[in-house]
Amino acid sequence: MVEIRTATIEPIRNTFDHVASVLGGDKPASRYLEGTLKLQSEANFHYQALWDKEHALYDPARTKIVMGDWYKFLDPRQFHYGAYTNARSRQQEAAESNFAFVEKRNLLQFVDEAARAKMARVLIPLRHYEWGANMNNSFVASFAYGSMLNVPATFHAMDRLGIAQYLTRIGLLLGGVETIDEGKEAWIDHKAWQGLRKVIEDLFVEKDWFEVFMAQNFVGDGLVYPLVYRQFVQDIGVQGSTVAMLAEFMSDWFDETSKWVDAVVRIAAAESPQNRQQLSAWYGKWRGLLVDALRPIAAELMGSTEATLETVTSLLDARAKKLGIDAGGAQ
Repeated sequence: MVEIRTATIEPIRNTFDHVASVLGGDKPASRYLEGTLKLQSEANFHYQALWDKEHALYDPARTKIVMGDWYKFLDPRQFHYGAYTNARSRQQEAAESNFAFVEKRNLLQFVDEAARAKMARVLIPLRHYEWGANMNNSFVASFAYGSMLNVPATFHAMDRLGIAQYLTRIGLLLGGVETIDEGKEAWIDHKAWQGLRKVIEDLFVEKDWFEVFMAQNFVGDGLVYPLVYRQFVQDIGVQGSTVAMLAEFMSDWFDETSKWVDAVVRIAAAESPQNRQQLSAWYGKWRGLLVDALRPIAAELMGSTEATLETVTSLLDARAKKLGIDAGGAQ
């Protein structure tokens, strides 16, 4: 006779020592915490950065924001590598399905030429905005102190390249390689784009990584995404529904990543009055620059009224206020 028994094997330990030191004991931890917490290099560096002798290679003093604990910045999405790639894989499957649906039925043939041209002149130059956002988030990922920040910032940077690729595919469907080239020329030469282009390129030389995070991810995206992927597509009407399908990833992605961006801003603002004051100053500065930069794009290219831009800006002000940012002095 064969006797089958079950045995329970108790683990010797529940998590890693560096995670247990934060949790307050050897307690079970999520894969997110084990894959993100306390991974910042803090000792045993092999060289001093000669290009910046005022700072260590990894230095919390690279930003004006001061935190007692840089591991407070929990990502509400709980993204570690596995969770991130699984989430993006599911979203990519949905996006590919939308592209296949539009291409198979040649739905863009039902969009008149004027609407197609309008979509192309607004959406395709944004490929370069996304490339700039990739550069800026790569900078944040490189110099942010604490793995709770530079890990999701790395994911965020990669997302921007993916969005640029989706915009490229939309451009190819709207008019082929010629449309892509025209979008690049517009970003470089068209007067309506030069304000936004200048803001993005000015961020390339900002030294404070948290300011870059605030300007790009909170203010910039907080204005560009609602203005373009909601107001603009909605204003086009029924003919815009096809492109709305192709750009659905961008809209969903903005909703998801805003949760992380808001969490970072809220935690930093709640740390001290000094942090809140600094974040408010940055918000006012970049909000003014970006609203001015988007005004000609909204008016000349989108055909939007000033009220549309004011609506988007008011929503961002309300969002900032909820996070502890003083938006009252923003100009």
